[in-house]
Amino acid sequence: MILKAIVLLILLVEIYCTNPEEELHGVKYANNCEACKVLAIELQQRLTETGKTHEVLEFGYSLDDAKKRKKEYKKSETRLIESMENVCERILEYNIHKERKDSTRFAKGMSETFQTLHGLVNKGVKVELGIPYELWDKPSAEVTQLKTQCEMLVEKHENDIEDWYFKFQEGGPLIDYLCRDRVLAKKDAECLYEVPKPKEKKKAEEQNNGKENIEEEPESESSNKVTDEL
Repeated sequence: MILKAIVLLILLVEIYCTNPEEELHGVKYANNCEACKVLAIELQQRLTETGKTHEVLEFGYSLDDAKKRKKEYKKSETRLIESMENVCERILEYNIHKERKDSTRFAKGMSETFQTLHGLVNKGVKVELGIPYELWDKPSAEVTQLKTQCEMLVEKHENDIEDWYFKFQEGGPLIDYLCRDRVLAKKDAECLYEVPKPKEKKKAEEQNNGKENIEEEPESESSNKVTDEL
């Protein structure tokens, strides 16, 4: 019970020790650096997925195959279009990791805080966050706003993305060409290279492998009640 009380105290401190903006609005939306970073990561990942094929595309209506124009799919406009399609929808797979204070707070997988809370529920503890349990794992306001920010960046910088894809892809990653050198103009770009700390990486890997990383003392009373509001 003492261990559980300590865990809950830590959770409350993490949730409520926020900056004034978070205290005022209850959320902290992504800034331009964070939004562009997530877009670049997702689009680069999507291009990696679509670039594994050796398919050759044929263009033209001639019955003579020799007269048809041919182009490798991985160098084609078709690949770029298909990769960009719904790329911002992938952001809805993200969650807010409030135990992190930098740009890595936007990440896929369940946050450490919610892993602990789910663990308490599984042990019979009643946990109230001010929202229904079935909504716990739905995209947060920050994540849905991040998706909108992504869509706006794609619309505004579509030509920059195309230029990088066709002309400058070999010169460096999209995150540098688009975010550092254009969206942010080399200012306030520190977040682009922030990565989860080793401990956080290990926990993320364990979660992705379906391992349980919550270790607590058995709960003897299922009537215990934990209250909190996000």
